[in-house]
Amino acid sequence: MILPIVQHPDPILRVVCRPVTGDVTALARDMLDTMYAAPGRGLAGPQVGVTERLFVLDATWKDGLPDPRVFVNPEIVARDGRQVNEEGCLSIPETPRRVARPAEITLAFDGASGRREERFAGSAAACICHEMDHLDGVLILDHPEAEPADPA
Repeated sequence: MILPIVQHPDPILRVVCRPVTGDVTALARDMLDTMYAAPGRGLAGPQVGVTERLFVLDATWKDGLPDPRVFVNPEIVARDGRQVNEEGCLSIPETPRRVARPAEITLAFDGASGRREERFAGSAAACICHEMDHLDGVLILDHPEAEPADPA
C-alpha cells in the first residue's frame, strides 16, 4: 500500500523517534512500496507519520537491480572520511542541498537473526545518514550548505 508522505514543515518531522518494539513487517513493506513509487532511495518512519526508529533503503535501484533493505533500531557506530553530495528529500520536494556526510559508516541494527553490524560506503552511507537524521528530527535544511567536494 502506498502511504502518504509527510511534508515539511509538519512537526512530526522534528520528533526524535522511539525504539521499535513490535512487528513492523507490514509497515516496512508499505514503506518500500511508497519509496519506490515516490521515487526515492530511502524513507524513514516519520516521513509516513510513524515515530519509531525504522527506515527503508535502496540506494542503487535507480542504477541497477532493486536491493530493498529494512533497518530497525539503527545506530551508526563508526564513521570515516568525508563526502559531499547533493541530496533531495521526499518530505521537502524540489529543495536539493549539498550536504557533507561520512564516506563510510558502520551501522548496527536489528535484523531477522538479531542485532548485527554492516559497513556501508559512498552513496549508501550518505543515504543512511540522511535517513538516520530523520529518526532524530533533523532535516537537510538543518545542515549548512557544503562546498562541493574537491576534484580527484
